[in-house]
Amino acid sequence: MHYGCQSMYKNIEQVLLKHPKDAFISQKHLTDNWKKFNYVDVPEYETTLQEYLVFEGIIKRYIPHVYYLPQSNQVGIDSIYTHDALKITENGAVYFNTGKPLRKNEAARSESFLLELGVKTLGRIAPPGKMEGGDVVWLHEKCVAIGLGYRTNEEGIRQFKQLTSDFIDEYIVVPLPHAAGEDACLHLMSLISIIDKDLAVVYSKYMPVFFRDYLSANHFELVEVNAAEYDRLGANVLALAPRVCLLLAGNLRIEKMLLANGCVVHTYPGRELSIKGTGGPTCLTCPIARV
Repeated sequence: MHYGCQSMYKNIEQVLLKHPKDAFISQKHLTDNWKKFNYVDVPEYETTLQEYLVFEGIIKRYIPHVYYLPQSNQVGIDSIYTHDALKITENGAVYFNTGKPLRKNEAARSESFLLELGVKTLGRIAPPGKMEGGDVVWLHEKCVAIGLGYRTNEEGIRQFKQLTSDFIDEYIVVPLPHAAGEDACLHLMSLISIIDKDLAVVYSKYMPVFFRDYLSANHFELVEVNAAEYDRLGANVLALAPRVCLLLAGNLRIEKMLLANGCVVHTYPGRELSIKGTGGPTCLTCPIARV
């Protein structure tokens, strides 16, 4: 099986999802669990299924191979956000010890599934190291930016470097702000989405100056998200292919700016699916292979 995703924008050939029926399970399950997982509000289960139908339809239009993690009583409702438990390199998958304690078992469940598909394990981040996939952003195949914050710590980054140093030339560690606090979901991918080799959607307000300057110096055109759009996950844009984007519906200004930059833009309704759990289209997808 071919695998590897040292890119955020090349054509997604294979992807790992988890259907809400297998993560959210039922309205009762959501009602019993949303507070402890720190959701904004309890998602409406039936509406979530309808929103996912739109999201899934766009995914399947562009990605030829779509795989689904099965239901498991060893993980919680956050398991719908498949991106955070791992990253898949050309040399195999690295599985993470997530910074959110309630998500600790997701990596093992993903590893078991992906091993059956033929994805080799490169390694695992072990305690006291912490890391989540939303903090790992490939700028190109030999260069990775890593968010340092509440979900990913220095020991996690050290271990990741140790596992990948044979094939990665540059690591850019990006300190993240306190923002809404330790319990909030703030990843590096909350602040930047790579749309093409020279185009990125960013929320500069929370971005260190050195990193923003680095992007500009490396010829990235920056599409700037405002505060209202940030709250609506407007900086969380999935590149299905170069300049082919999937965006949460309602971010009209960013949609218009992406169109002006030559992008094809698809949107999905995600008030229940994304807003309430603060997980956008990149969070809902774990690319297995980009080509």
